[in-house]
Amino acid sequence: MTRLRAALLAFACLFPCPFVVAAAAAPPHRLPAAAPATGGVIQAIRVEGNKRIETGTILSYMLVRPGDPFTPSRLDQSLKTLYATGLFQTVTLTRVGDALVVKVAEYPLVNRVYFRGNHAIDDGDLAKVAQLRARAVFTRAAAQLDRKRILDAFAEKGYYDATVEPEIIRLPENRVNVVFEINQGPSTLVSRITFAGNHAYGEGRLSEVIDSREERWWAFLSSADQYSPQRLDLDKELLRRFYLKHGYADFRIVSATAELSPDRKAFFLTFVVHEGVRYRVGKIDIHSHLKGITPATLADELQLAKGDWFDGNAVQRSADKMEQYVRNHGFAFVQVTPRFVRNPKARTVALSFDASQGPRVYVERIDIVGNTRTEDSVIRRQFHLAEGDPFNAASIRHTQQRLKDLDYFQHVNIGVAPGSAPDKAVLTARVTEKATGQLSLGGGYSTDVGALLNAGIKESNFLGTGISAGINGILAQQQSSIDLSVNDPYFQNRNLLVGGDIFLLQYSNLGTAPYNEKRVGFSVHAGYNFTSHLQQVWNYQLVGRTVSNIVAGSSPFIFDEAGYTLLSQVGQVLSLDYRDSTIDPHRGFIVALSTDFAGLGGNARYVRTRLNGAYYIPLDRLTGNDQWDIALRAGVGKLFPLGRQEQIIDRFFLGGDNLRGFQTGGAGPNDATTGDNLGGRFIWTESTQLNFPLPVSPDLGLSGHVFADVGALTQGSFESNRCPSQPSGACPPINESAAPRLGAGFGISWRSSFGLINIDFTPFVIKQPGDQTQVFRFGFGTRF
Repeated sequence: MTRLRAALLAFACLFPCPFVVAAAAAPPHRLPAAAPATGGVIQAIRVEGNKRIETGTILSYMLVRPGDPFTPSRLDQSLKTLYATGLFQTVTLTRVGDALVVKVAEYPLVNRVYFRGNHAIDDGDLAKVAQLRARAVFTRAAAQLDRKRILDAFAEKGYYDATVEPEIIRLPENRVNVVFEINQGPSTLVSRITFAGNHAYGEGRLSEVIDSREERWWAFLSSADQYSPQRLDLDKELLRRFYLKHGYADFRIVSATAELSPDRKAFFLTFVVHEGVRYRVGKIDIHSHLKGITPATLADELQLAKGDWFDGNAVQRSADKMEQYVRNHGFAFVQVTPRFVRNPKARTVALSFDASQGPRVYVERIDIVGNTRTEDSVIRRQFHLAEGDPFNAASIRHTQQRLKDLDYFQHVNIGVAPGSAPDKAVLTARVTEKATGQLSLGGGYSTDVGALLNAGIKESNFLGTGISAGINGILAQQQSSIDLSVNDPYFQNRNLLVGGDIFLLQYSNLGTAPYNEKRVGFSVHAGYNFTSHLQQVWNYQLVGRTVSNIVAGSSPFIFDEAGYTLLSQVGQVLSLDYRDSTIDPHRGFIVALSTDFAGLGGNARYVRTRLNGAYYIPLDRLTGNDQWDIALRAGVGKLFPLGRQEQIIDRFFLGGDNLRGFQTGGAGPNDATTGDNLGGRFIWTESTQLNFPLPVSPDLGLSGHVFADVGALTQGSFESNRCPSQPSGACPPINESAAPRLGAGFGISWRSSFGLINIDFTPFVIKQPGDQTQVFRFGFGTRF
């Protein structure tokens, strides 16, 4: 009977045959068949079979001692206790005369744990999931629990058809190697997404709103077509925000389900929604219970007006701006509560904003979850709140945006939970890491130079420390350069930016510069933040410049530049930044004032100043789409020589990035005889660009823009009208016009899996004599 029972258990076991020996153990809930006879007193207890576990330890688990009677209930409980320790495969209690013999067979120890067949998750991550590890006690139950944990890990990665089978390899000295045989199978993708109950927007538009995507062959580098419960929750929130933004105040999600196909190879997502009617903004009331704060002053912070379509985002922005205004006037604990009352018949929403003293809640603790690579300190320094500070919802939202602007994380969310007391709150920042290394490639086409290639490699979060380091090179038909840079935005975890560059640049008859120019040097910089919006950075650079191999027939002004000069320059940049995002701004502005002083040694002597700014105007309210905006950029610069003629290479140049439609440095003062551009001391530029979505699926990442760039470069004359390189000493005339140059055109941007690709076409150009145009520009990059 015992052999038959063992054979049946072996057949049912998932493990290889050598492991089945343990299955012959008596179950822990009852005594083995040969129970000790009752009656009499236990004179001695002997333990047999133990090798690792000491006899005293085993006896300590027993409920009977020498001198106790042979009581069945006590012996049965002792047997159960020994099994409950999880240390033994089998335990038997046998009476030999007046002695009780405890015979045990110990579970083996784990020697090594191996994973085979896994590709989507590496061994290190699976080892963190599994609980079995070296020197742990091996049990079938523990192996089965680890099997489930591994299956769950693959499910989170989108592999719901994965299989995991644990196997053991027996070793001497009662040790085993555990091998998890994994067949992860194909990823389980979202095959179909359907919506029910929607009338105002079709399935195509709503499919663009959510983060989940149906499987598409051209999206092979995206993970949006892989199902995950977390993404489904995000989809529901995105739908809610979308409808509230567009005036559907009654919107709710009836249900959101994910159905796994019978073959476990696809998911079907179904969203059932209730849209309700679309509301416009009716009456707006503002109530203030704060001394010195009137409703009229708070009304200036409103982001919507009566008659507009109701917009939940605009309501929240209005409340945030009101809170910030009140805090700036000395109220630390303030709360602006927006309320609205629907009028379904009139289809209007009456808004009211109530400004009052908020509850005195303090931040008890800040937890950070999900940062597998980035150090905690890198994340914590982005917080505008510290533990012990007053709770501030607007600061939390600002911190969340700052974390997104780091561009270290795929997802960022800061949650709030009650603390240990009613006046305390716990903040939890949950992040999902993403690749922060960048391999960039760029190019362009010039009417004079032809094709050029730019390549670089950069890591913006080196070893998770927040330090950026990179090397960039340019290889072109007539240009080459290499630049090694490193930058620490919080040196020694202080409000101190420190960095530097070492570079070598060599230009060979590039376009408007008919000479070879070589620059070798370094620069260092340090900066600090006065506030979260105001920053100043100081820099110093020492550069050796050599102008040589001047093309015959070039301008005499350029021949007079031949030779070596040393530039020793100190400068600063003071910037005021109120953009909503530093990576992808949609609203707000930035203004930067820079000043360079050359003259601390070296040959150059000048002061050069620049003032640049950008202003972003969202068109959400006009278009109902946050992909529309206008970007206005402008700049002005002036160079002042100090006692000597400045080098041409120190002047301003117009064209290229600051004036599309013209070659880099291809517009402005030039030699009337040779046409060589000579640069200028005064420059101004302005650019207007309209960004808009293209009528294609947003999954493609395509957007369009039209632009008009205008600018001028003047004061190209030289202090002395003598050209030593000329036999006569006389200099040729200079073409110089203060008339604006104009470049207008259109372009396409593609946020692809390989990075951002920009293509600009500028067919409409207004130029002056000697200016050199450029038909189009392009650039692209990728992440690793």
